[in-house]
Amino acid sequence: MTTSRDDGTMIDDFASFNLLQEIADSQSRKPWQAGHYAKTLFKKEDFRTVLITMEPESRMKEHHADGTLSVQVLQGEIRFSIQGKSHQLREGSLLTLSASIPHEVEAIQDSAFLLTISWPSNSELLQLKHRGYGT
Repeated sequence: MTTSRDDGTMIDDFASFNLLQEIADSQSRKPWQAGHYAKTLFKKEDFRTVLITMEPESRMKEHHADGTLSVQVLQGEIRFSIQGKSHQLREGSLLTLSASIPHEVEAIQDSAFLLTISWPSNSELLQLKHRGYGT
């Protein structure tokens, strides 16, 4: 069990997760209003790890992240679209993407993936022309 501040930032320097149990926990929270569920597993000023589970045909509309990211598919299959080009990602696939590039995600089947973001410092965030999710 990790401890965190009110804003969700982890106090601990170390955390361990059973991803299969985390996926099962997310499934137990259905129905999901938007067809997907996201849980931040670990958050530090410069780093985020988020588990995202999605139902078939659910979509995360075009958005961007302010940091470099990776998407690792743990279960199922997703379509990851970047600037009009689609990439089919199946279980075991890993995709990386530079900061601030618009993209969207669609689940082809019940899916779970781990989103990892290398988060810019607060001073770097303030210098960006546009903002993504969170601070």
